[in-house]
Amino acid sequence: MHDETIFILLFTVATTVAIAVRHLKIPYTVALVLAGLVLGFFHVFTPPHLTKELLFAVFLPGLLFEAAFHIDFQSFWRNRTAILALAVPGVAVAVALTTLILTPVAAALGIGGFSWRHALVFAALISATDPIAVVAILRSLGAPARLSVLMEGESLLNDGTAIVFFTLTLALVTGNHVTAPGLALDFVKVVGIGLAVGAGVGLVISQIIRQVDDPMIEITLTTIAAYGSFVVAEQFHASGVIATVTAGLLCGNYGARVGMSPSTRVAAETFWDYVAFALNSIVFLLIGFEIRLDVLIQSWQAVLIAYLAVTAGRGAVILGVSWLLKFTRERIPRSWAAVLTWGGLRGGLSMVLVLSLAPGFPHRDLLVSMTFGVVLLAIFIQAVTMSPFLRLLKVVEGRGERYEYEMARGRLQAAKAALGELEELTGSRYADAEAFDRLRGSYEKTVEEAQSRLRELHLDQEEIRNEEVRWALRRLLQVEKGEVIDALHRGMLNREVYEKLLADIDARLLRLESGEDILAGEKESEGGEAGATGG
Repeated sequence: MHDETIFILLFTVATTVAIAVRHLKIPYTVALVLAGLVLGFFHVFTPPHLTKELLFAVFLPGLLFEAAFHIDFQSFWRNRTAILALAVPGVAVAVALTTLILTPVAAALGIGGFSWRHALVFAALISATDPIAVVAILRSLGAPARLSVLMEGESLLNDGTAIVFFTLTLALVTGNHVTAPGLALDFVKVVGIGLAVGAGVGLVISQIIRQVDDPMIEITLTTIAAYGSFVVAEQFHASGVIATVTAGLLCGNYGARVGMSPSTRVAAETFWDYVAFALNSIVFLLIGFEIRLDVLIQSWQAVLIAYLAVTAGRGAVILGVSWLLKFTRERIPRSWAAVLTWGGLRGGLSMVLVLSLAPGFPHRDLLVSMTFGVVLLAIFIQAVTMSPFLRLLKVVEGRGERYEYEMARGRLQAAKAALGELEELTGSRYADAEAFDRLRGSYEKTVEEAQSRLRELHLDQEEIRNEEVRWALRRLLQVEKGEVIDALHRGMLNREVYEKLLADIDARLLRLESGEDILAGEKESEGGEAGATGG
């Protein structure tokens, strides 16, 4: 089968799964892994293997840059101590704890020759978290924004630190005559050069964006920043992951805000949203294809022990960091610590790292089975149970009433829209009046029931009112935007006027999405104009 055919099939499967999960109560990424498992079991087609070259050349730079591009640097910086503690010393401690737990247990299971060296390699390659599915659930359930920032920020950085630790660990266990000071120095060099490369590329691209006023060129420049920073850092034997994350933070928080017009920024964010969706879809499908259940079942004891060791190590690190931050402004609530522990899923990066081990590496097959098993268990156990876990801990307390409110509001809006359409049909006389009266009565009853339900719910009315106004304003701005675009196509506006009007509408949309009170600003503006007129 040709490569282009396989490419189309992968996207077809991903799209089908995305449509199907709208009616199923499972995360999209879990459904993708399931689809990959089923297709791989029946050998429907053979996709490309999830190799280190493929992950580093295609998937990792795009996914990391998109996440960094959308992170608000102020929120990231406000939580820098917690994020850095989890991503650097936290990863190191997790590696050590996993090794300490796994080594004696492996010996008790009678795995001959499985020493602390092999446990250390496994602990290093499994240390990177991949919380994509969990972050999507947090957002959909309305969990605190800071919790999402902690989870995303840690994941962005620990990808880089995990790769560095894995590389240094391999050098240590293969007997390359390295010392502890030498390992520490190598770590600083790899991370430091990665930071410098990422900052340099991000600043240069941001300055070019400031000089250019063309959406297509500016989006292309962000793509160069994403993949170029990774490639350049790797050429210097530094961390491409750290470089890409740094470039993404700069381009998203400096280049986009200072150099991009509102319309271009909306286009760039939409582009990177799609890139993340496409890359994540393919990665999780390929994860499903790579896993062989029969092989994992044969090593079920080692897989289970590895999963428990990894989860226990993660929990200990989260508790330790939470205790250290207890008396600071970045303290982590107990319920959040539990979510951070349970949300520490493992993904494609760990699988690629274990597959990169040399064929002759001792116990390579067992390490592959343990890694694939831990990834599979994390996805199927932790990701699937995250929603009820959040409700049990009351991290999303009140979401039940919120759900009822949204259902009632949705029914009310749908019924009113149907009544409006019914009035138009009545005027057109498509059916007899008696039939229309019965239909009208049915919809009016739905409207009354929905309004009654909305009155019964005990929600913050001020918050609901503000949200309704913001929803209406968002819709009105979209109507304005559509009208301006139609006016250009009808020849009623010239290009310059069109671009200025569109930029103004997009600016208001961005302010609305960032939480700014646009109506208050407009009232102040009107008051100023009135004062000026009165003067």
